[in-house]
Amino acid sequence: VQLQAFGGGVVQPGGPLRLSCAASGFTVGSYGMGWFRQAPGKEREFVAAMNWSGSSRYNGDSVKGRFTLSRDRAKNTVSLQMNSLKPEDTAVYYCAAGRGLISSSLSRAGNYDYWGQGTLVTVSS
Repeated sequence: VQLQAFGGGVVQPGGPLRLSCAASGFTVGSYGMGWFRQAPGKEREFVAAMNWSGSSRYNGDSVKGRFTLSRDRAKNTVSLQMNSLKPEDTAVYYCAAGRGLISSSLSRAGNYDYWGQGTLVTVSS
């Protein structure tokens, strides 16, 4: 089982960026999928997640209205579209997969089984 996150980079405040996470060894349509981030000196923070069917989706308070999570079953990937980026969005972003996760369990990092290596997003002018 492997998750590989990519798409990070440097972006100006107010700009967009799209992160993707490619899964191998399992199908993203069978797992709860989430994104978390960790800024230097801070704890890991929940960003967005969906359950296995996509019927339940959650965003962290700090990204509501700006970030959108999607899934491509054909490519076995999940993506995080980030708009209106702010300097405080700067962090390493991690994708994660967890079996059987529903509702509030999706926002807790400890409930996930598999993690990608992280991709750095820097929002700076």
